[in-house]
Amino acid sequence: MTFLLGSAIGYAAPYIWGALTPVLGRVESIRMTFLLLALLALMALLFPTFTIREKDYIQAEPSKDNVFRSLIKTFQNGDFRLFVGSDILYFIALTIFQTGLPFFVTVLMKLPETMTTLLYVGMTLLSFAAYAPVNYLAHRVHKKKLVLIGFCGLSLVYLVTALSGLFGRTGLFWGVIVVLLAAFPMAILGILPQAIVADIAEADARITGEKREGMFFAARTFAFKMGQSISMLLFTALASIHPETGWGYRIAALLATLICLSGAWVLSFYREKKILEILASRSCADPEKKR
Repeated sequence: MTFLLGSAIGYAAPYIWGALTPVLGRVESIRMTFLLLALLALMALLFPTFTIREKDYIQAEPSKDNVFRSLIKTFQNGDFRLFVGSDILYFIALTIFQTGLPFFVTVLMKLPETMTTLLYVGMTLLSFAAYAPVNYLAHRVHKKKLVLIGFCGLSLVYLVTALSGLFGRTGLFWGVIVVLLAAFPMAILGILPQAIVADIAEADARITGEKREGMFFAARTFAFKMGQSISMLLFTALASIHPETGWGYRIAALLATLICLSGAWVLSFYREKKILEILASRSCADPEKKR
């Protein structure tokens, strides 16, 4: 949820520099806006550092391995490799969509720049409203199935985005459709991937007798950053294709659709049943038998 909320605040940038433009001019207003958002982000990053007592929530056990050896052991887990592969593809597709959203809204949907903020905030609020149903379903349906549904749902969103502005429909029509379709998948993928990482890390600890939860989540964060970096390169390259007609943006949205579906395909090989069986066992089983 915090990721979505932070993104929504970021998409409010046009309103901020719009309010500052009469005083500072457009260019300086944009610079000041990003400076203010950067300072806000810095305070948000520092807040948990100085307010959360980590030792109150964990039972720390010193690791005998160095960072690189621990990272290698983490990626020796086959199910984690599958998850990370799908996660990279998910974040490539998601960041292409988020980076291109202002262009999808203004160029393809022919809506004002400020509508980007309204649409994303609406998407965020609806996604937040869907968190309760997602949590309810997560206790009754396997997390893997729900995440696959989320992948397919976002793929549909990206496809609709690629088609926006066509077939004689207004831009607002396409914008509302995107918001409504994206809310539930974004709620799924905002909650459950973290839970899957936790399951994999706990199962790995029971098999190996070594607790490396921090490294699992660090590796997942690395995948997230990698996906973002790749997506920025892809979108920049595609956006240069006939920008006056918007075809580059449509191609980017179609590529996001294919990448997201690829992520679902990779995740389909994740052996959730095996992980849940390990977690359900009371004793630590022999690694060779479980593998």
